[in-house]
Amino acid sequence: MTDKLPLRADTMRAFRADGGSYTDNLIGTLLAIFGNLLVSISLCIQKYSHVTLAGTKDTRAFYRTKTWWCGFVLTCLGEGANFVSYAFAPLALIAPLNAVSMLTSSILGLIFLREKSRLKDFARRYGLSFLGCILTIGGTYLSVAFGPNSHEKLKAENIVRHLVGWPVLLYMLLEIITFCLLLYFYKQRRSNYLVIILLLVALLGSVTVITVKAVSGMLVLTVEGTMQLDYPIFSVLFVCMVASVVFQARFLSQACHLYDSSLIASVNYILSTFFAVVAGAVFYLEFNNEDVLHICMFLLGVAFCFLGVFLITKTRKKTKTFEPYVTMDMTNGVPTIHDKGLVDFNGSFSYGALVNNDGVAPATLPVNQEQPPVISRSTDGVSDLKKD
Repeated sequence: MTDKLPLRADTMRAFRADGGSYTDNLIGTLLAIFGNLLVSISLCIQKYSHVTLAGTKDTRAFYRTKTWWCGFVLTCLGEGANFVSYAFAPLALIAPLNAVSMLTSSILGLIFLREKSRLKDFARRYGLSFLGCILTIGGTYLSVAFGPNSHEKLKAENIVRHLVGWPVLLYMLLEIITFCLLLYFYKQRRSNYLVIILLLVALLGSVTVITVKAVSGMLVLTVEGTMQLDYPIFSVLFVCMVASVVFQARFLSQACHLYDSSLIASVNYILSTFFAVVAGAVFYLEFNNEDVLHICMFLLGVAFCFLGVFLITKTRKKTKTFEPYVTMDMTNGVPTIHDKGLVDFNGSFSYGALVNNDGVAPATLPVNQEQPPVISRSTDGVSDLKKD
């Protein structure tokens, strides 16, 4: 009887640990879904504010309207919920849930902003979008139901132990080499391909999610009473997190100037989710205790999310592709042909198929004030011609 008591105690501790892990995963999943919903709603509110302001004679700036600030507050709340969710659930479980944001944006675009509202053409023109929504919902369910259930308290000692492990060091070395090669082709060889730009974003995103999970976990532990902010690793990870986010935004901004936003959204989601899942598996060892069936079902759910997001963004309105155009330098009078989309509009008058020049003020052409002399024909000349 006494020999069975330690075994029962160990079993109860393991059950509580598993129960706590499931509870943490549920909290993190609900926070991520709630945060993505708030972000989608906030973006629709801000877009509605821009559209309404542009359709009226109101001369106020967009940031002086109440609807825009309402959307901004909801964006902050949604991103805050996403940030906290990383402290409770694994990276591989949180990353695919970004599809909820695209799914919600598609539905709100139909209802709230009255986009794609012609129901008679829905089956013919938007059937793929409807199929994409179904696949996204099914993929989200599979990724949550069969996602990894590993969870550990992200103390400073645990994070340092992960950092010095050889799998993480090898992964970071390969990532740095790949990033440098892509950056070389992008900057030196002028390879402005979408895949290259978004691969740079995804590689930075893997660093972002690793640091976000660590910083968020240490902040949660600090709030619970275990101080983690005085460790040097917290400051290092916080700086890496901010720097990776800033450079991600810079590369995404450059991609938006060259390619369609819907294409960027789908490709960026696929690449960022893939690298986030790999980062979670390598850095935090999230799939070590999972069986093959759960891993295969999770990967199937992620693949459904990829296909669903691609179909949702495929049926959106495409912007006009870039066309070459000519700019005339007003100071030197030298015409320049642009065919890559990388143009400096400062001090030039442009004409032709202009793209991405919303912020450029139209240049005024110089007007010659002097009137040319008028040559009058005398009647004598006409009479002389008649005589001839």
